Amino acid sequence: MRQGRHESIETGDALSARPSRLGRIPHTGPWYDGLRFPPSKLTHRWAGKGNAFEDYPRPRLDTAQLSICNFRDRRVAEMGERLVIGHLEDSIKRGTVRLASPLESRNGHQTVALLEAIEEHRFDVLMGGARRDEEKARAKERIFSHRDSFGQWQPKEQRPELWTLFNTRIKPGEHMRAFPISNWTELDVWQYIYLHKIPIVPLYFAKERPVVERDGMLMMVDDDRMPLRPGETPHMRKIRFRTLGCYPLTGAIDSEAETLGAIIEEMLVTTMSERQGRVIDHDATASMEKKKQEGYF
Repeated sequence: MRQGRHESIETGDALSARPSRLGRIPHTGPWYDGLRFPPSKLTHRWAGKGNAFEDYPRPRLDTAQLSICNFRDRRVAEMGERLVIGHLEDSIKRGTVRLASPLESRNGHQTVALLEAIEEHRFDVLMGGARRDEEKARAKERIFSHRDSFGQWQPKEQRPELWTLFNTRIKPGEHMRAFPISNWTELDVWQYIYLHKIPIVPLYFAKERPVVERDGMLMMVDDDRMPLRPGETPHMRKIRFRTLGCYPLTGAIDSEAETLGAIIEEMLVTTMSERQGRVIDHDATASMEKKKQEGYF
């Protein structure tokens, strides 16, 4: 995309037509697929199979539950993908990230590791599965979201996308963030997964799991990365996750949905946002818009 151009992309009524046609945009530089393997990420990856950008590396930041990492490694091997993993620990060792304490949340520090990976691999475009219905800051963002040479996002300087025309011009050092399924809903994603029988992380299905109730959320005790507070004792509870963010900053929900059909039925009647379980969304000082302006994915 370094030459830059305006591309016209047709839109169709079928869900599968929307992300796949995004793949017809020519590109010359490397792409980044921001997969953590939540349903949205799996869907945009699956819908993009067979496109012009199918053969590009899949780097990611390793901050998820161990079961997600295991699922990721297995799926990458099955699909024959090229995976590059960025470790926050590497940034800490380099001194570019400094934690105030060992128990400090590392979510905000991911931006540093992400921007370092972009600089190292010289990515032109980073693809993600974010959707506008997830969160108000994401609702503002374009399908092609420009980032300056510092990796920052300027909401007031976004490029218009009238009639599905996308301006992908970038200067040296800049890059784009692309969100092919930006206009989908959570229900769209689950219907697409059901239709195409896409494998998903088991944590999205309801099951008895060890949890503690913390700050009004059900936090799964997955491994020793989540030290227990005084008075906390894990107990078994039937839960599932609607969203999977950084561990241990993502809460679960009580659920009986053990199948894809049951999840879809649950989505039809829910009145709560899927991001209700994201601890970081409840911190006003670290709002999504502020973090995205600083380079957050």
